[in-house]
Amino acid sequence: MGSGWHEWPLVLFTVLGQCVVGATIITGMGWLAARNEIADQRRIVLNMFFLWVIMGIAFFASVLHLGSPLRAFNSLNRIGASALSNEIASGSVFFAVGGFWWLLTAIGKMPAALGRLWLAISMVLGLLFVWAMTRVYQIDTVPTWYNGYTTASFFLTVVLTGPLFAALLLKLAKVPFNGKFFASLSVLALLASLAVVVMQTTELGFIHSSVQQANALLPDWGSLQVWRFVLLTAGLGCWICPLLRRVPPRAFGLAIGLLLVLAGELIGRGLFYGLHMTVGMAIAG
Repeated sequence: MGSGWHEWPLVLFTVLGQCVVGATIITGMGWLAARNEIADQRRIVLNMFFLWVIMGIAFFASVLHLGSPLRAFNSLNRIGASALSNEIASGSVFFAVGGFWWLLTAIGKMPAALGRLWLAISMVLGLLFVWAMTRVYQIDTVPTWYNGYTTASFFLTVVLTGPLFAALLLKLAKVPFNGKFFASLSVLALLASLAVVVMQTTELGFIHSSVQQANALLPDWGSLQVWRFVLLTAGLGCWICPLLRRVPPRAFGLAIGLLLVLAGELIGRGLFYGLHMTVGMAIAG
């Protein structure tokens, strides 16, 4: 029993990876929208460098989970048959395709038409990467993960963290951004996340094996979820409050907001891993 933080490499890998996917999509949309403003596109691309830095950190964390970097190659041995292999492969393809798009665009070697197509493909690959992540945890012998809440939570993290990261990058690039629309999406994701927690909490009471009750796995589930949503609300508030006052958010405020939202999602993901239990001798629920 505990918070699930013993799986911190996976916590970092999944949360940061999903954040980068969301931010790539939003900043990519900003880059596409600025197709007639070469200077704006240039500044956006330069700031998208931080996307791939964070993605690199996420993959480094995933390698630490394997115990030895040499084992990373073994995780690709069963592509198509293993959900884990599919996750690593899809993430690597997203990282490579998106990273090469950024590099060629940053050095001015990417043709305009090809660049737009390449970026769109990178966005789709990001979503496929998140989907592949969800499949890793759809294990019928782990009833606390084998449900729609897992899939919903992973994609909600994309919407909670990605737009705020993108807002920060576009602010640093000094590019106009329709923050109200994307901030509203993040607020809806926050409400949806709250609904997921409420419904999941109810169902945990009905999941048990012959030796273990699911809702006993995390004695601090309730209090940690409260802290999670306090952080999420405060983080999004750093973005939304200036918008409500019709004042452009400052980069410092967006950065603080992003850190708070990421901290909240890291808590939530830790709780997810803390819910791990196998069917054991028997399962009901």
